[in-house]
Amino acid sequence: MHIFNAAQTAHLLPYTRLVPAIAEAAQDYANGSIAAPERLVVPIEEAGVLLAMPAIAQDIGVTKLITVHGDNARHDLPAIQGEVIVFDSKTGRRHAMLDGPTVTARRTAAVTLLGIQLLAPAAPVSALLIGTGVQAAAHADALIEFFGVTRLFVASRSEHHAQAFCDALRLRHAQASAFPIGSADIAARCQEVDVVIALTTATVPVIPAQLPPATMAIGVGAFKPEMAELPAELLHARGVVVDHLAGARHEAGDLLRANIDWSKVRDLASVIRNGITDKSPVPVLKTVGHAAWDLAAARVATGA
Repeated sequence: MHIFNAAQTAHLLPYTRLVPAIAEAAQDYANGSIAAPERLVVPIEEAGVLLAMPAIAQDIGVTKLITVHGDNARHDLPAIQGEVIVFDSKTGRRHAMLDGPTVTARRTAAVTLLGIQLLAPAAPVSALLIGTGVQAAAHADALIEFFGVTRLFVASRSEHHAQAFCDALRLRHAQASAFPIGSADIAARCQEVDVVIALTTATVPVIPAQLPPATMAIGVGAFKPEMAELPAELLHARGVVVDHLAGARHEAGDLLRANIDWSKVRDLASVIRNGITDKSPVPVLKTVGHAAWDLAAARVATGA
């Protein structure tokens, strides 16, 4: 079995291959070719949780094990740790162990890229990111590498964090311009970008309710019923697309708190299969994650 660290795992998952692999996995899951039960969540004492996410296809299977310890900063350790085990479905032979947080970050960003590709009226050249964590960094890299986005605004409650994020981003991508902004400037900047993406654990919506019709709003960070990044007014004014419908029904706090009409919510597999007739205003995308996306990443990483 090959064991890959974070940098090696990232190298194995270029977005040009990962995005179509996510699209394929979405269709495979929809037609029953991928079996993936809801993730198992096991509390660890007071501040931790173990997440287990298996998925099986005819070619390969994966199991992602992730631990989340919110107070790990005091131990000088990352809050999220884990791995993805990839094995042959016919024999059980282990192919690889991938870095779990890296797989999660890159496949989540790839789902966002796929959603933009399917739903937006044109490829974006500008974006506003709300948040400065690992997912925000992955999304910034993904937007630049996949779409060639050249102008990014980065919002944070901490001016220092936003500035540091932009400085690091410019070092990785000299061709892109990155500008830190405060929370008070989000509404104004949303009027001049192609896409706004929230990557937070907010309990109060952080994306403005009023956006230009061609500006796409994407909620990524909120993953519990009590969390919300997307305002109810925006959700009721636009079509809503999710990555995984069953997961969104009990994890997408934005949609739950807005009392959304689930009969009108579509998933990415449906959009891939049937297309979308109206892109004005651009539908909202809400993602919650799924083990099938980890399997898609494993296919790319191992050449399955």
